[in-house]
Amino acid sequence: MAEVRKRKEVENYKIDETQFHKNDKKDKVKEKKKEPKQANNTQEKKSAWVRFRIFCHGVKSEAKKVHWPTKKDMVKYSVATVVFIIFCSLFFYAIDVIFALIQSIFR
Repeated sequence: MAEVRKRKEVENYKIDETQFHKNDKKDKVKEKKKEPKQANNTQEKKSAWVRFRIFCHGVKSEAKKVHWPTKKDMVKYSVATVVFIIFCSLFFYAIDVIFALIQSIFR
């Protein structure tokens, strides 16, 4: 029964089945040790200028994915923020006045 559940999880979420086996820890450790060495070798071979260009390309591609708000949305959000700040200011001012009155009555 447990194996069936694990298989469903693997199928639904495309999980690697080796994650569920406890005996494969040694193999995972060996794989993890190999990967950083390969990554370090490729990073060392690339010059600083090439890495900077790759970084700029990544930033540009991520900036294209951002949903930038329109002017109408920005005005709406700004008005909502100012109204919220005014409301909170008045609320805390009223609480301060109430506590000041209570304190002056009981003195």
